[in-house]
Amino acid sequence: MEQVTINKLDNKGRGIGYYHNKIIFVKNTLPGEEVVLKNTHEYKKYFTAEVERFIKTSDLRNTPKCPYYDVCGGCNLMHVGIDYQEEYKYEKVKDILKKYAHITDNVKFVKNNKELFYRNKITLHVHNGEVGYYNDETHQFVNVNNCLIVNNEINEFIKKNLINVNNGEIVIRVNYEGKILVSVNSEDDVSFNDLDNCNIAGVVINDKCVYGEPYFYDYIGDFKFKVSYNSFFQVNNYINLELFNLIKENIVGKTVLDLYSGVGTLSIVTSKVVDKVYSIEVIPNAVKNALINAKINKCDNINFILGKVEDKIGFINDKIDTIIVDPARAGLDKKTIEVINNICPQRIIYVSCDTQSLANNLVDLANYEIKKFYILDMFSYTYHIECFCILDRKIHT
Repeated sequence: MEQVTINKLDNKGRGIGYYHNKIIFVKNTLPGEEVVLKNTHEYKKYFTAEVERFIKTSDLRNTPKCPYYDVCGGCNLMHVGIDYQEEYKYEKVKDILKKYAHITDNVKFVKNNKELFYRNKITLHVHNGEVGYYNDETHQFVNVNNCLIVNNEINEFIKKNLINVNNGEIVIRVNYEGKILVSVNSEDDVSFNDLDNCNIAGVVINDKCVYGEPYFYDYIGDFKFKVSYNSFFQVNNYINLELFNLIKENIVGKTVLDLYSGVGTLSIVTSKVVDKVYSIEVIPNAVKNALINAKINKCDNINFILGKVEDKIGFINDKIDTIIVDPARAGLDKKTIEVINNICPQRIIYVSCDTQSLANNLVDLANYEIKKFYILDMFSYTYHIECFCILDRKIHT
């Protein structure tokens, strides 16, 4: 009987123990638990395994609310309560910042006020006519018709089985009115049932709109945004509003540069508290939507620039007081960091979905020190987090 004691959780929420003189990762476990192993696999530097049964369980353990928890693999913290999730995420961020950026202080946590049914978007796969997810580890298909972290209007749409397709991918969004926007990518024939009796904003098949419009409008606080079927838009409206408030409260100066600006959400929020905003984005459709969103929100002080950040950032001649960056998971590239250091703004606001790349970038932004650091619980019941970091230029004496 092979067994192990779990010491802590790793960055992906897996339990860590020691087994035959190597680290072993065991999913769905908690610190202090003793487990009997199954499906053990050895790699060069570590093992992975699953739980056959528990010898000792943690007092932190909850019964997962989701019936798909054991097979889906998406909500990897569903077996613990929100309070321990907060502690885990807080310590996870502090450990990474301490190791890579030598920072331990000024870390605050912003709670998600809606633990379940908070996502406004879901991406589903279709396999032999059934919808669901592919497990990240096993890659096995899991038929799902109700997801506990997704808005209920989306779940109701899934249950109605209105989409007829054999294989492919379906993206479903919902807005403040409960309107549904659907896009399907498939090489198979696609058809829909009885759409006129549903609250459907639009249906897009292989990038072609076949019903309604390929967009809808959504609100974050008092701000209204056009959201296209393929636009990037944060999945948690409540935490997005908290992000907006943090942006407005922490801008300094009169001129702001917003990098990786997407459909213009942060630029538009910022424009209400400064004189001028420069906004750089590489995706043409996102810039097109940003222009529309600026008009909707009556913003006439934003200069939208289409192109790669690393190519365009050096051509802005105005004195920049604050730079906002919200890069992809890989973080800022070396060229962009070099130009930011040359611009030398008084403040940098860094929004990140990857703590590791953020910590690496903080090392390269050596002329700046952390003023405030917020963990935004954008993705409850998962190990994913959003970070909001305020960096001020160091004063050399």
